[in-house]
Amino acid sequence: MKILHTADWHIGKKLHKHSLYPDFAIFIDWFCQLVDNENIDVVVISGDIFDLANPSAEARQQYFDALVSLHKLGCTIIVTGGNHDSPSMLNAPKELLKSLNVHVIGALPEKMEDCLIPLYKNGEIKYIVAAIPYLRDSNLHTATQSSSYEERLEAMRTGIANIYKQAAETAAAKYPEIPCIAMGHLFAAGVTTSESERDIQIGNNAMFNAFNFDSYFSYVALGHIHKPQKVSSNIPTYYSGSPLALSFSERTDNKRVLLIDTEVGWDPKSISIPSIRKLLLIQGNMEEIEEKLEALENHSDLPSLLEVELVEEQHSPQKTLRFQAYIEAFDKEGFIIVKDRVRFTDTLDTLSEVMGTQHTLEDLTPKDVFTSLLDQQDMDEESKNMMLASFHEILESLES
Repeated sequence: MKILHTADWHIGKKLHKHSLYPDFAIFIDWFCQLVDNENIDVVVISGDIFDLANPSAEARQQYFDALVSLHKLGCTIIVTGGNHDSPSMLNAPKELLKSLNVHVIGALPEKMEDCLIPLYKNGEIKYIVAAIPYLRDSNLHTATQSSSYEERLEAMRTGIANIYKQAAETAAAKYPEIPCIAMGHLFAAGVTTSESERDIQIGNNAMFNAFNFDSYFSYVALGHIHKPQKVSSNIPTYYSGSPLALSFSERTDNKRVLLIDTEVGWDPKSISIPSIRKLLLIQGNMEEIEEKLEALENHSDLPSLLEVELVEEQHSPQKTLRFQAYIEAFDKEGFIIVKDRVRFTDTLDTLSEVMGTQHTLEDLTPKDVFTSLLDQQDMDEESKNMMLASFHEILESLES
């Protein structure tokens, strides 16, 4: 059986207000062609289907169009919810989608057996997928006011391990001696992150040790981290990564999907996704920026997106005005400037002084600002950690 692992589609994503709708359309056309060419039996999508909990009508249409296209190719599709997804929104059409052989698990069901999806080949159950979505505090039962910060972290890690242990035990009891694949959407210890991932589970501090995945699983298909990578574990455990570059920090990533051919083994084959759109960072003084922008050559089907940073030693309003005028007048076919900023190395503005480094407000996350505020308070470390944990719970509830 051939299984294709992908995740973090983030349909509806806007990169600095620039829609990535055409990028995903090109990706899904390529993806469907791959499914057809490789005779894929199963596609697993490990969370963050959408970029927003309440996606636009256009994003929802793109999602359903993708599912219909994959269904026409005769494969089974398994979708789990991520931290960006609304469980109720994903689950709403699940019974209808089941008729298309699309299985959706937006939130952890009350009964663990409802997470188990059998995979059939020639009328026989060959494998089981334990489709575990993103696990929220309510699933882990860790929100207790009496717990210390470290106890809450440990309770969360233990809670995640217990969910996967329960899934393995349920699969072994209901489908004895049938290999089981786990899906997950979480932050594993030791992974490399990018700028576009939201913190989860107390600001990623409750990072999960993948050696705690139950050895009953043959493969663990993870989502949440956008950079494709293998996770240190006793069993094959991988992040497929996002198919699109979702921030400029991902501009050099080799985006991919993972193909597991169970006839060969459980170590997946990495299949690179063709470059869809270039993200370019242009830095330097005014003369260097002008030279670099003038030298750009277009080699992409879609316009390349640019982040341009003016770096000068001495503060100069004249240089800032010249830079802004140049950016506003920039009009080169095949290139769009989506972000620009100015940095003078000899000065700090008020915001930078507060943050202790040079940043613009657009560069900062809510966590950055709140952490900076906490650092200015006369408060012991345990109280700061508890305050930060509460902040993350509030932020997560707002985002979901």
